[in-house]
Amino acid sequence: MIQQQAVIHASQAATRPSSTAEKSRDASLRLWLWPVLVLLVAAGWAVRNGNYYEAGDDFGYYLGVIGGLMMLTLLLYSLRKHIRFMHSWGVTKHWFRLHMFLGITGPVLILFHSTFRTGSLNATVALSCMLLVAGSGVIGRVIYRKIHHGLYGRSATLQEVQTNLGVIGGDVKSKFHFAPQLEARLKAFETFALTEHRSAWARFWRFVTVGLRAGWTYHAVTKELGRLGRDHARKHAWDAIKVEKRLIAGKMAIRRYLDAIIDVARFSAYEQLFSLWHVLHVPFVFMLIISGIAHVIAVHMY
Repeated sequence: MIQQQAVIHASQAATRPSSTAEKSRDASLRLWLWPVLVLLVAAGWAVRNGNYYEAGDDFGYYLGVIGGLMMLTLLLYSLRKHIRFMHSWGVTKHWFRLHMFLGITGPVLILFHSTFRTGSLNATVALSCMLLVAGSGVIGRVIYRKIHHGLYGRSATLQEVQTNLGVIGGDVKSKFHFAPQLEARLKAFETFALTEHRSAWARFWRFVTVGLRAGWTYHAVTKELGRLGRDHARKHAWDAIKVEKRLIAGKMAIRRYLDAIIDVARFSAYEQLFSLWHVLHVPFVFMLIISGIAHVIAVHMY
């Protein structure tokens, strides 16, 4: 009886999201992101092959002017962060959103300005630098999302999940005490992922393999949990829908636990990558400014 109740408790482990608003916003973005991308690709293909306008025409020219001004406006975000009297100019998160919007819209307009072709050498260099900066910005955004809650926030989320599952130790009884092999697998993965290593190679190897090991752990643990859950369902004549709901809840709890461990394990590596990104991104921006100015001068001179 104790084992049967433990199966129920394990499947009902809390799975409260760390940031409901953020998850909802991300879901909304994904809903419209793909249709917009499809439309842009279709429009780009049409412009590239339709000869509707040229880069030097009035329409193409002003597309380039607007896109270039947007790219220049991106510098205001950096200036606001480093110049004291600009610190009071609005809320940082709004500046960041504007920075992201301009960093996407500006390059898109310039691509349409170029009609997705490379002409002169100076135009090719300027376009290449712009794509390099835009790509670097996307990479930076991806890395930033991995660290923006900070190590404290990641650790707090992990501790919350550990408490919900009862695998944090202390006076909390593990939801998996009925199946020691499950608890042992989860704790073994946590030890592997969170143990500090002095060797750079060991840290790199953990960064690369922690996701694969998490996947294997998840597969093994949920398979055993499913077996125990179905045994309990047969003994108590549960219907299939009830069993499925219990198992889904348990799998979600285990998945969140493993994901939280991965976030903590990889945090330091992402933090170092973000510092390296800052070092590389700034020269890319200066390259873009210089090549852009050279392109504008060449266009108006010749």
